[in-house]
Amino acid sequence: MRVAIDAHTVGTQLAGNVTYITNMIESLAEIDQKNEYTLYVMEPHAIEIYQGRWSNFRVRRFWHRSRMLRYFYSFSSQLRLHPADIFFCQFNAPPFCPAKIVTAIHDLAFEHLPETFNKRSSAQMKVTIRRTARKAKHIITCSEYSRNDVIEAYGILPEKVTNVYLAANDSYKPVRDASTLNAVRARYGLDGEFILGVGSVQPRKNLVRLIQAYGMLIKAGTELPPLVLVGKNAWLFDESIAAASNYGVEDRVHFTGFVPDEDLPALYSSAKFFVYPSFFEGFGLPPLEAMQCGTPVIVCDRTSLPEVVGDAGIQVDPYSVPAIAEAMKRLNADGKLRDELRLKGLEQAKKFSWRRAARETLDVFEKVHSE
Repeated sequence: MRVAIDAHTVGTQLAGNVTYITNMIESLAEIDQKNEYTLYVMEPHAIEIYQGRWSNFRVRRFWHRSRMLRYFYSFSSQLRLHPADIFFCQFNAPPFCPAKIVTAIHDLAFEHLPETFNKRSSAQMKVTIRRTARKAKHIITCSEYSRNDVIEAYGILPEKVTNVYLAANDSYKPVRDASTLNAVRARYGLDGEFILGVGSVQPRKNLVRLIQAYGMLIKAGTELPPLVLVGKNAWLFDESIAAASNYGVEDRVHFTGFVPDEDLPALYSSAKFFVYPSFFEGFGLPPLEAMQCGTPVIVCDRTSLPEVVGDAGIQVDPYSVPAIAEAMKRLNADGKLRDELRLKGLEQAKKFSWRRAARETLDVFEKVHSE
C-alpha cells in the first residue's frame, strides 16, 4: 500500500496541526515497516527532519509557496506523477485528488463559532472542508464528540467516520531536575509560583473571560500567583491581549508568545495549576499534556474536554466568569485537592497513546485500500 501524507505544516508554528501530524508520522514509522509512505512538505527544515530516517518513507517538497496553487494544483499533479493508493490529510484535500482520501477532521469550530475566525477563513473552510468530508472514503476524528458532530453536520454515514483519540508526546512528563526548571523559568522571566494557560491567542480559547475571572479574584483580595499565558498570537487576538489592562491586571498577566515544545514540560511541571476554559475543542491536547506532567487542570465542561479529562480535573461552564473564578480560587487554596487531581491526571493520561492512535489510523488506511 502506498500512502501519501500531507505534511506541509511541519516546520511551521501551526500548533495543534503540527503536533498531530508530526506525532502521527513518527508513530506510523515505528509500527509499520511494510507499507510505503511519501511525506509532502513545504519547509526546508521538514526535509532535514525526515530525509533518510526510515527505509519505507520518502520526502517530497512542493515548488509552489502560494496556498491556493498548492491546494488546487500541486498535490493533484504530484499524485499523478507519483501515484498513491491513499492520500492522508488534515481537513482539506485537493479537489482533483486521484488517490482515495482519508482526512482527519479534528473539529468543526468554524461551523459553530464562525465569529471566532477571520470571515474569509471561516467562509473558505465551510466550503472546502465540507467538500472534502463528502469526497473522502473515510474520516478520522479525535473524539466521540467530533465524530458525532461530523456525522450530523455533514450527513456522513456513521460507518465512514472513526474516532481515534490523540495522545500527549512521551516528552511530556514531570520535570524534577532543578537546573532544568530554573533555566526554563528564567528564559521566560518567571520567578516563584504561577498559574499556566497554553494555547494560541485567539477568541475560541476564551482568554478574555479567563483574564476577567482572574481580575475579579485579584480585585476581591484573593492572593493568586501570576497568570502565564503561553502561545503565539494567532488571529483576532487584540481583545485577548487588551483584557489584562482592561481588567487591571496587566502587571500580573504574562503573555510569553510562541514557546517551543521542548520548554513546555518544564513550564507545565512548574505551574501551580493549569487552566483551559476554551469554548470548543475537537480533542484538547494542552490539558492532557498538563496532566501527563502531573499538573492539576481546570477545563470547560463541554465539547471533547470531558472525554479527555474525565474526573481528573475541574470542569466549568466556559461562559460563566464567576464559575471560572471560583474554580481557580478553590484549586489555588486547596493543596489536598491539587494533590488528588495530580494523581488522577497522571492515571488519566495513561489511557492515551500515539502508538495506539497510529495503529488505529493504519487500520483505517488498510480498510479503505481493500474496498
